[in-house]
Amino acid sequence: MLREGKMETARKSKFYIADIIAKPETMVALVLVLLCIVMTILRPDTFPTMRNFIGILRQAAPIAILAVGMGFVIITGGIDLSVGSVVAFSACVSLAVFQIFPWLPPIMVLLLCLGGGLLVGVINGLFISKVGIPPFIVTLGMMSIASGAALVISGGHLIRYEPTWISVFGRGDIGPFPVQVLVMLAVLFLSYIFANYTQMGRNIYAVGNSEQAAKLSGISVDRVIITVYGITGALAGLCALILIGQFNSAHPSYGNGWELQVIAAAVIGGISMKGGEGNILGVLLGALLISVLRNMFAQLAIAGFWQTIVLGSVIILAVAIDCIRKKRISH
Repeated sequence: MLREGKMETARKSKFYIADIIAKPETMVALVLVLLCIVMTILRPDTFPTMRNFIGILRQAAPIAILAVGMGFVIITGGIDLSVGSVVAFSACVSLAVFQIFPWLPPIMVLLLCLGGGLLVGVINGLFISKVGIPPFIVTLGMMSIASGAALVISGGHLIRYEPTWISVFGRGDIGPFPVQVLVMLAVLFLSYIFANYTQMGRNIYAVGNSEQAAKLSGISVDRVIITVYGITGALAGLCALILIGQFNSAHPSYGNGWELQVIAAAVIGGISMKGGEGNILGVLLGALLISVLRNMFAQLAIAGFWQTIVLGSVIILAVAIDCIRKKRISH
């Protein structure tokens, strides 16, 4: 009897270990560790230093923050191509208003950044849910609108901002950790709680699994879609705030090309492009992998355009692995 109990425990342990290994996040974590080991061997004086690791975390922070919102959008079966342009729009509109009304308190920059991003996100969600336009088309159009609006507002020039306490989001440190990294960790923690322990979080996964079944079960699909795009827009505004603090300015080029990196971070982190599946914390691993790759290219003096090629290849590989894994499960 005791022997049978031990065998059953061993069997369960094997299944548990196999489940962990099968998770996409585990593979990404292993690749991250391998890259770090290789770079430590190739650049022992510059890569394995606290300063470099903090730099990697700084680079990963805005991508991971945006990838949280993108993760929710992809889980519902959608996509948001406008996130980078919304970062630029939020930054430019907030500082433009601040220049017109310089007597406004600095907290207005924060509210305008978050509010501007939230507004654009909600508009995306309304067109997708209420009008029925595909997410790809809506967000592609919004990418052009937000980018053009940022150019019009700024006149194509830098909008300067005198440092205030708002600048702490981009330049401040608490102990050895940059504030933007702590903001990233807070966003990840709150998003994990939201996704796993709230009714709306469960509804997001339900809509991604089957929109029709979600409707039949009484879930307001339109509300879910508007919520996820609103969250993504607000997080884009938060990233705009970080960039304003980091550079003490706003520019229409902020967030340029981030769409690919953010989608890559979400997909690499295990968010399924087919919707309804994915651990929102996995986006951190995806963002870290992208940041480590960028750091690796810089330290090895590899031309920057290779980064785009590698990034695109990684996205295709991550989606291919997800499709193969799902086919095996279904068979």
